[in-house]
Amino acid sequence: MDSPSLATALLLGLVEGLTEFLPISSTGHLIVAGSLLDYTGPRAKVFELAIQSGAMLAVIWEYRGRFGRAIAGLGSDPAARRFALNLAIAFVPAGALGFLFGSAIQRTLFSPVPVALAFVAGALVILWAERRQRLDPRAVRVAEVDDMTPLDALKVGVAQAFALIPGTSRSGATIIGGMLFGLSRRAATEFSFFLAVPTLVAAGAYSTWKSRGLLSDADAGTFALGFAVAFVSALVCIRWLIRYVSRHDFTPFAWYRIAFGAIVLVTAWTGLVEWK
Repeated sequence: MDSPSLATALLLGLVEGLTEFLPISSTGHLIVAGSLLDYTGPRAKVFELAIQSGAMLAVIWEYRGRFGRAIAGLGSDPAARRFALNLAIAFVPAGALGFLFGSAIQRTLFSPVPVALAFVAGALVILWAERRQRLDPRAVRVAEVDDMTPLDALKVGVAQAFALIPGTSRSGATIIGGMLFGLSRRAATEFSFFLAVPTLVAAGAYSTWKSRGLLSDADAGTFALGFAVAFVSALVCIRWLIRYVSRHDFTPFAWYRIAFGAIVLVTAWTGLVEWK
């Protein structure tokens, strides 16, 4: 597959930025959108990881003060060291499993119908987690990211590993997993943002290196456009989501996932759309 058109790069960048940090699976949306736009294959996967880096940069920019203080305080500030340690611990499960089984998962599960099934399954987990926290407010024992222990970080990291299944949602797995393990909705959401940085950097660097033979100078323009659109739209989404979780829960996202998954499954079953 050649480089994406400017329109395709713009649309996919927008999809990535608006969905990366919501519990609705950016990868799942990109797989479905790529199928509808007829942009699939190995080069499309590299493009998706490139625009994910744009979304990751939005986190670094929005929390640049937090990351800067953490880096500056590594030698002297116990809180900064604990923050960095927690990110490293949480990264390990998904990083190790992705390295070992990432290629097999891509070959077997990166298509719209498995994604749709994961959408519905993930929605049921969200509904369960929200109901649990609503019925038992005492289950929340970690109010802020700085209150997390290394064990809390490991549990969230294990939850993130489930996001290797496309359609599960990396953000959904870490946020809802964090809530199930006792984090407040805000702490789970912010830690999900922070954990995106090492996760997406590692995935992007590894995939780009493996697929470097597929890239050329002609890709620069469309890749830059998708990257920029993903950065801007992700930045808007991050700021909106932090305001949203201060007053609302994730139940609407669960119903959206069910509706989205149902549409894909029904259109595939009836043959209305020929999903690739």
